[in-house]
Amino acid sequence: MAKRVKKTVVTGITREQAEQAFADYAAADAEVQTINAKMDVEITKIRTKYASRLADLDAVKEDTFTMIQAYATENREELFAKKKSIESAHGTFGFRVGMPRLKTLRGFTWAAVLTLCRELLPEYIRTTEDVAKDKLLADRANEEIAPILPRIGVQVVQDETFFIEPKKESDNEPRHSTAS
Repeated sequence: MAKRVKKTVVTGITREQAEQAFADYAAADAEVQTINAKMDVEITKIRTKYASRLADLDAVKEDTFTMIQAYATENREELFAKKKSIESAHGTFGFRVGMPRLKTLRGFTWAAVLTLCRELLPEYIRTTEDVAKDKLLADRANEEIAPILPRIGVQVVQDETFFIEPKKESDNEPRHSTAS
């Protein structure tokens, strides 16, 4: 099991130390942005370089898949009498059984199935209840609702998170004024 690294709490920081730390943070953030931008450009070039060949190969795979599937379907009884898959010189192909699922019979819709199931198999009908949190939040200032919230065991809270937004290069450039 991996051990968690305990974060040390730093205290007694002066304004100058905080400003220097912020400068270091902003410089690191700017370099990260620059490196990510360079990586994106290089990745885009690589994708462009190989896009045509990849498209050609995908077309070949799609066409040959269709051919192999047609062969397997046409010769299904002969090839797959005992096994669901066939070993070939280049790999294995065959038919896989999917997960069981329900499908409506011809002429039935899920709404009709629900109605009939209510009547014939009521234990297979789900009824889900859940708190309408969005409505409670919207009505939290309502004089009738607000006093009841603690009685039902809830309170409205807003978490506060610390953030840092370093200024970008363009933010630090001096503004040219037209006044002389």
